[in-house]
Amino acid sequence: MVKAVSARAPLPHLDDAVSKLRALLGERISTAQAVREQHSTGVFYSSNDPPDVVAFARSTGEVVEIVKICAGHGIPIIPFGTGTSVEGHIAAPLGGVSLDVSQMDRILAVHTEDLDVVVQPGVTRKALNTHIRDTGLFFPIDPGADASLGGMAATRASGTNAVRYGTMRENTLALEVVTADGRVIRTGGRARKSSAGYDLTHMLVGSEGTLGVITEVTLRLYGIPEKIAAAVCGFATLEGAVDTVISTIQSGIPIARIELLDDVQIDILNRIAKFDFPVRNTLFMEFHGTDASVREQAEMVQAIASDNGGGNFSWTTQAEERTKLWQARHDATWVDKQAYPGWDVWATDVCVPISRLAEVVLSSKKDAAEAGLVAPIVGHVGDGNFHMLVMVKPDDPAYLARIHALNDRLIARALAAGGTCTGEHGIGLGKVEHLYAEHGDSMHVMQAIKQALDPQNIMNPGKIFRPAT
Repeated sequence: MVKAVSARAPLPHLDDAVSKLRALLGERISTAQAVREQHSTGVFYSSNDPPDVVAFARSTGEVVEIVKICAGHGIPIIPFGTGTSVEGHIAAPLGGVSLDVSQMDRILAVHTEDLDVVVQPGVTRKALNTHIRDTGLFFPIDPGADASLGGMAATRASGTNAVRYGTMRENTLALEVVTADGRVIRTGGRARKSSAGYDLTHMLVGSEGTLGVITEVTLRLYGIPEKIAAAVCGFATLEGAVDTVISTIQSGIPIARIELLDDVQIDILNRIAKFDFPVRNTLFMEFHGTDASVREQAEMVQAIASDNGGGNFSWTTQAEERTKLWQARHDATWVDKQAYPGWDVWATDVCVPISRLAEVVLSSKKDAAEAGLVAPIVGHVGDGNFHMLVMVKPDDPAYLARIHALNDRLIARALAAGGTCTGEHGIGLGKVEHLYAEHGDSMHVMQAIKQALDPQNIMNPGKIFRPAT
């Protein structure tokens, strides 16, 4: 998606603020056009709203000083991790400072006995799992991209393992955050439960940088399963595939991953990535546990799939084959772009109660076909979350208007089913109006919290909330 450039007035006092930032950080300040543009463009969302300056912090103390300088001059702050967000979270519609924490990338403490870890925000999920691999532990949240853990907490990220292990909401125990006035606060602790006061940790998880800058994250870890098996099964109908998901979840089978790729997506994978899957609506699955429990889970799901028209159910415990399968799932978007050279992809997502999943998925697929749009469906359907990867025809405003209309109908359909406008992508700039449609009057409560913690509106302004009038 390409966002039109926004008109904005020059920021007063910007030169003075930049001078102070340069004195603090030296060469870790950049006003180069290429650096600024890179810090405003996430995955699938190309923005013409670059920040005025990029500041690279290496410590909580430096974040504090950067925030104080910006607060003293009324300069917006846009936190930046690795830039993998998809709804314009890192764009700078009002200008300001992109506060890059990617160099805050130390793993501070691993508590193997307590199954938790403390990291700086720039640590990526892959780096963490590489670091702790020899402990027999792993961190399961897998959004596909090698995102920073601070950014994942800020956007309440999820991914393919969420059906068993939950999202960043369930797996974030504590945070260190620099507030809009430069104070450092710590929320939560390492205890697995607490009834002490307001749950500030989970208020800040998902706040998208609008309430403060995350500078430290404490996360849950899990033991690496004794046995892991991956399975693939194709279905004659999309309804059969989705009904298999619903029955699997309702049966209480502790499946770790259950991903849907519709026949359109499978066809593209075969043509571009040289796979040889049958061109059918397909489930990719993974089972974790002991040798016996993994076999039992796979056999139970195979029986459910067979009852719903699933065929050629195959599964493997070979690590290389499992890696290849999940790489195919994670590469779906990039393969789609290769299939349509010069086109872009607009990835949108919704999440609905599992009992309403079939009707929403089927209606959405029909809607895209009737609109004449290429829109493969993939999804973490075990928790009711799915994505439409809508191909964007370049330089065609009429085509883009049809995509906007499709997205609006998709979200309206999800909300009518008791779902949400975004299961894991967040709000950013892209879904502000849909958030108001979803939450109604409770948006006033969110705005009151925002006003209390950021009265100058300098923390990632323009995100989540409608612009002030």
